[in-house]
Amino acid sequence: MDKDIKTILLITYDNWGFNQYIADALEAKGHEVKHINFHHFRYKYPNLGYKIFNFFTKNTGILNLKHQHYNSVILKEIEKLNKIDTSIYIKADFLSPETIKAINKKSEKSVLIISDSINRYPKTKKILTLFDKVFSFEKKDCEKYNLIFKTNFIYNYVEHIPEVFKYKVFNISSLDNRFPVFQKIAKYLHQLNINYRIIIFTSKKENDPYLEFSKTTLSISENNALLAESEIMLDVHRTQQQGLSFRVFESLGLHKKLITTNSDIINYDFYNPENIHIIEDVEKISIPELFFEKPYTKVPKKFLEKYLIENWVEELI
Repeated sequence: MDKDIKTILLITYDNWGFNQYIADALEAKGHEVKHINFHHFRYKYPNLGYKIFNFFTKNTGILNLKHQHYNSVILKEIEKLNKIDTSIYIKADFLSPETIKAINKKSEKSVLIISDSINRYPKTKKILTLFDKVFSFEKKDCEKYNLIFKTNFIYNYVEHIPEVFKYKVFNISSLDNRFPVFQKIAKYLHQLNINYRIIIFTSKKENDPYLEFSKTTLSISENNALLAESEIMLDVHRTQQQGLSFRVFESLGLHKKLITTNSDIINYDFYNPENIHIIEDVEKISIPELFFEKPYTKVPKKFLEKYLIENWVEELI
């Protein structure tokens, strides 16, 4: 086998499908990739008693039967691998230290990617020392825990910008504590008579005159189809999070303007106020008419090279 060709284990909780692009990019370079996506694992409670037991034990931090199931299945999967050059983990806080150590024992190198604030997932702190390299998109966490800063990536790059769009502004998100912000922005866009579409995924029954709700999540291909139909993307970042979401990198790859609540975006090399409008205060939203009217100023590809998935993966291996 070519010495440059590596056997790579990618372990992720890939609920949206973004991490498959990492596997595809590595395979495109000729590497052998085993992608274990434990989002697909399903745990069936033997009976109601187990379900009640798990409710109490997971909320007290004692035991989570679903997570225990994830660990068990993953360990069985890696039994089939004789050698691993690099193990790459995303969402490793779901895994036990024992599972991570067992996998790393078979690996030449181990890498953890954190694309959330550690404040959101504090269990991550307990496993940081188990990896050879730890990357995070959160600058504050990099400083606090001595991690390597690494943004999200552009997985979909197009050369040409469409001339006609179905929606002026678009966003698709899950129901969480950002919901009141989406409500305010949607109401503001409605008052401006802007043609927008904001979809909120939720299993609960919700009602808001300015938002659209869906109980069914979209595939990433369906998501990309909606993005292609939209001229401007909306990004609402999570509280206490500075790291840039995939919305930002989707807008870069598709050459779309962006409305965002994340003010840290001004510190990135691609920032251009003609393309990116920052909502500083959701209680006093003000977006100039000119921002909606002026066309996108295309960012030269040479400035986006490091964010493109085919280049982004190199640092991992």
